[in-house]
Amino acid sequence: MMTSEMSKDAFQRRVNAVRQRIQRAAERSDRDPRSITLIGVSKTVDRSAIDVAYAAGLRVFGENRVQDASQKLTPRLPADAKVHLIGQLQSNKAKAAVHLFDVIESVDRPSLVSALAAATSDRPHPVPILLQVNVAREPQKAGCTSEDTATLIESLLSAPGLELRGLMTIAPLVADAEIVRPVFAALRALRGNLRERYPELDLSILSMGMSNDFEVAVEEGATHVRVGRALFQG
Repeated sequence: MMTSEMSKDAFQRRVNAVRQRIQRAAERSDRDPRSITLIGVSKTVDRSAIDVAYAAGLRVFGENRVQDASQKLTPRLPADAKVHLIGQLQSNKAKAAVHLFDVIESVDRPSLVSALAAATSDRPHPVPILLQVNVAREPQKAGCTSEDTATLIESLLSAPGLELRGLMTIAPLVADAEIVRPVFAALRALRGNLRERYPELDLSILSMGMSNDFEVAVEEGATHVRVGRALFQG
């Protein structure tokens, strides 16, 4: 695990290595590497490590829990840093979440849509959200089914204060990333279908891919990859 003693230069080398892998994957699929956002999953490290990562140029971070993030983000990060909630969110923590996170990636049920919408009444701008889709239908993981995304979107259309920006998925953890390529391809295909049905919506984000499979995810169209171990653990 990354410790607070790790230097900016040491972390910079890790960031550069990951960005180079993203670039090569993007080039293999004729994509612009600049269109892919690297999210540093900082859930296992403390604030001092996040500060080192920020100093090394990382600007987007991913946290799993509202309470942990609240402690780490006091004081707040600089204004150009963004923090995404990538873990499962309980409805009773919606109020805290909409004031803490810049993007909520784990919206997966109508009751959570309602709770988030109610919590945004005092915000001047809508909260960007992603729908978490359990493409692989793993029973131990959160996320709606692909078939339920339209129902969730319908609930969002009448929910003030929320702005749908795209889809997120977590692929099964496997030794060979090629095994989960169909999961990423399926999320991309789902977005295509939803764009045809809801052309007025912004579905520009596909958040998919982690340390063990982000290159395959980039090849399949990921716009955001969530990388923790390759950055923060040695």
